[in-house]
Amino acid sequence: MKPVIALVGRPNVGKSTLFNRLTKSRDAIVADYAGLTRDRHYGEGHVGSREFIAIDTGGFEPDCTSGIFKEMAKQTRQAVAESDAVIFVVDARSGLSAQDHDIANYLRTANKKVLLAANKAEGMTEGVQLAEFYELGLGEPVPLSAAHGQGVRSLIDSALEDFFPEEDEDDAPRMIDEWDRPIRLAVAGRPNVGKSTLINAWLGEERLVAFDMPGTTRDAITVPFERDGQRFELIDTAGLRRKGKVFEAIEKFSVVKTLQAISDANVVLLLLDATQGVTDQDAHIAGYILESGRAVVIAINKWDAVDSYQREMLQRSIDQRLAFLKFAPLLHISAIKRQGIGPLWKAISDAWKAACRKMPTPVLTRLLQEAVQFQQPKRAGAFRPKLRYAHQGGQNPPVIVIHGNSLEHVTQAYKRFLEGRFREHFKLNGTPLRIEMKSSQNPFTDKE
Repeated sequence: MKPVIALVGRPNVGKSTLFNRLTKSRDAIVADYAGLTRDRHYGEGHVGSREFIAIDTGGFEPDCTSGIFKEMAKQTRQAVAESDAVIFVVDARSGLSAQDHDIANYLRTANKKVLLAANKAEGMTEGVQLAEFYELGLGEPVPLSAAHGQGVRSLIDSALEDFFPEEDEDDAPRMIDEWDRPIRLAVAGRPNVGKSTLINAWLGEERLVAFDMPGTTRDAITVPFERDGQRFELIDTAGLRRKGKVFEAIEKFSVVKTLQAISDANVVLLLLDATQGVTDQDAHIAGYILESGRAVVIAINKWDAVDSYQREMLQRSIDQRLAFLKFAPLLHISAIKRQGIGPLWKAISDAWKAACRKMPTPVLTRLLQEAVQFQQPKRAGAFRPKLRYAHQGGQNPPVIVIHGNSLEHVTQAYKRFLEGRFREHFKLNGTPLRIEMKSSQNPFTDKE
């Protein structure tokens, strides 16, 4: 088992910056803004052959009893409970605060190994400036600069010294087999449609902060999950609002992280709000998913909160605004009541299998010839496009390459006709299908 190290401290002391430094990533959003991180965020790091798991947490206020800060404190307590060691991050420049004392009092009762890290200590001489942190009673503070990497190695060595023998320190880290990676499932949608609530319902625990306030999730949080022997990475994304309503720099970073998570995912679950219908923003998000070529499943949340008339109008709205996602399975759920969330997994699994389906060249060519016999492409002037054979050009999303003559004159309507034939035969539900046309070159064109 890898040791788990939790990063704890008050808001804006540099926990996310240290997390990115330890995991050698940019997974956590970093900005000069207090209270940016809200959920606990896991990442893998290593020093030589010594591997560990780091947990980034939100600003900790142990005595807070209401609002979003209560939910953030609950996440931090859970991270401390899961950890083998805790790094208590304080701000060396702003000095000691009453909140630091409250956190230190809590950590003393947690019965965990605690290291005191004085961040933002670049340019400071050890001694007088750090002396006040001895008041916390947690031992000697370790001066470091997470932004510049100073002192981070000695801190992590101290945190891991009880878990690894010294002789293995210089061995090479274990490489991860590319085929052993889990399926990345991103849950996307507008703010406050229930993305975090749905993932919590799947996990059976309050893993993510779910609060009745749009914009609660600001980062793309990845959660490992296993079901029926298949490993997943569940990615909770920040809600995407219309561009004209995004003013804060923090929310702009969140949008970038969400779009990046969609592009990196294997399957995207598009979550809609039954009480608000299908908005233009839902259509924009769906369009980006289609443009990214990701397999997609559509789920309508809060289905229990609407009557039969609203359901009928909602279905009409989906048929009109999301007509380009007709290939995606549509399910009705209630995340907060945990209704209908089981069948989602079959739809997700089927969409992933369809995205990775292998299509033999003889079968594709036969289907192409049968389609041409049933309906030929439209004539362009004196010539009619001639479709000769087809083969698979890629997976996730599936790509079918068709070869022939004068294929630049094949209409979009005929491409949709061919797509329907291919989809029906290979059962490509839940995945976009791309058809590319390649015309043969006349070898005598350039000769006089």
